[in-house]
Formats: sequence, C-alpha cells, structure tokens
Amino acid sequence: MSAQTDAFPQPRPAPLSKDPVPLSKRSDTGHDAEQLRIVPVRRTGQWTAAVAVLVLLALALSSVVRNDAFQWDVVGDYFTTASVLRGLGLTLWLTALVMVLGFALGTLLAVLRLSTNRVLQGVIWGYVWLFRSTPILVQLLFWFNIGALYPQILGVRTVNLLGPVTVAVIGLTLHEAAYAAEVVRGGILSVERGQIEAAQSLGLGAWRRLRRIVLPQAMRSIVPPAGNMLIGTLKGTSIVSVIAVQDLLYSVQLVYHRTYQVIPLLLVATLWYVAVTSLLGIGQHYIERHYARGTAGAR
Repeated sequence: MSAQTDAFPQPRPAPLSKDPVPLSKRSDTGHDAEQLRIVPVRRTGQWTAAVAVLVLLALALSSVVRNDAFQWDVVGDYFTTASVLRGLGLTLWLTALVMVLGFALGTLLAVLRLSTNRVLQGVIWGYVWLFRSTPILVQLLFWFNIGALYPQILGVRTVNLLGPVTVAVIGLTLHEAAYAAEVVRGGILSVERGQIEAAQSLGLGAWRRLRRIVLPQAMRSIVPPAGNMLIGTLKGTSIVSVIAVQDLLYSVQLVYHRTYQVIPLLLVATLWYVAVTSLLGIGQHYIERHYARGTAGAR
C-alpha cells in the first residue's frame, strides 16, 4: 500500500487566501464582481439621427411660418367666418349621421352574413364586394343622376327628387355600411366560441346573445378600426363638394373662387380637419382603453 501511495501522490488542497471572496461575488472570469465596470451602450448613431431629424423639422416649420406666400393673416381672417363655420357644421353633421346609419346597416349585414342561410350569405357578400370595388365618387355620381337611369320608381318621378345632401347621405351610408359590415363581422368572429355556447346553454335567444354577450366582447376588436373609419369618413365627406354640397371644403372653395386666395383658404380647411381629427383620435384612445379593461391591451 505504501508503494502505491508513493507512486500516485494525492493532490494537496490549495492554501486558503487571507481575504477570501465569497462565491456570490465572483464572476465567471474569476474576477471580483465589485471590480467590474458597467459601461452603457453608446448609441451615437441613434442620437445623431434624432438630432438631424429635429433640425430638419425645425427648419421646415420655420420655413412654413416665415413664408409670406402662405398668407397667415388671411388664414386668421377667414378661419372663423360664418360661411366656414356653417360648412364645418354640415361636415360634422354628415359625418355623424353617416357613421350611425352606416354602422347600424353594417351590423345587420354582418349578422346576416354569419347566418346559416346560404342565400343571405351570398347576397351580403355580393353587396360588400360591389360597394368596396367601386370608388365612392362614382357611387355618388350614380345616385346624383338616378333620374337619368330610372325616371320613375313605383310611379314616383325621380327627376330632382333627391337633393345633393340626400344623395350624399345615401351614397356615403351605403358605402360605409360595406366596410362596417366587415369590421363588425371580424369583431364577432373574435369572440371565443365557448362564450356563445355558454350563453346558449343558459337559454338566451339569438338577439340577447348578440346584445349581451357577443357585441360587448367584440367591441375590443371593433373600436380601433371603427375609429379609423370615423376619421376617414370625416375627411371623405370632402368628396361631396363635387355634387355642390356646401361642406367645409366647398365653403372655402366658394371663397377662393371669388378672392383667388387659394392657398390660405385651403389652409383654413386643412387646419379645421386637423383639429377635428385630433379630437376624434383622443376620444378613440379613451374608448379603446375603456373596452380593454382587464386585458393586456389596457394602458
């Protein structure tokens, strides 16, 4: 045994350091964690790009404000005139009415398309396909000239029957309903099937299931695109100026056709559109947050 021990000597333990470092403070490289320096990542490129963008924005803003060609004094003079405010009021009224009627009709179309009736599914699909495939301007012009296509409908003369505002409401509503139907259908399909089955097990009818169970949960998916549609409809109402509806754009057009001050009057309309859409965006944010309560999307 002694010979084997001498041939294979056992390793001696290393002497303990006078100032041992706890294992919790040792790094993988063997150095003390307290001696490591934490150096933040230098994002020189990002900061340079940010400064360059801010400088360009400042230069662009300065050029707009200091450019006399914009005629800011004229913009201030016409910004709150009676004709412009009347046009703004008609634009807001038209937007609200079209959104209410469009989503009411769109919800009905979405429910019918989700039914088990193949005929209804096909008809609703065709409606959505047709109105989404044709420009809104073409649709308005067709409705405006309905008297030339059908002089009489059920014994009623259609020539001069529909005024420009009525044509605008009908055309925009039918166009909006096609998009609203897809938005609502997508929201309904986002509701878990188990929720509907649970409501059915409670004996709730189809209408009560839709009103009490499906739509409240579907609103989380409906509100964001619906808010975008609302803003798009507000701006899209400017198309009715081609059929002489005195909305905001048509009102400023009447002025600059008389004064030839095109740029400042267009700026008046632009600033009003920006102000209203900004307010609608703020409202959309709070509505989204309301329906996202209790979910990961709440913020």
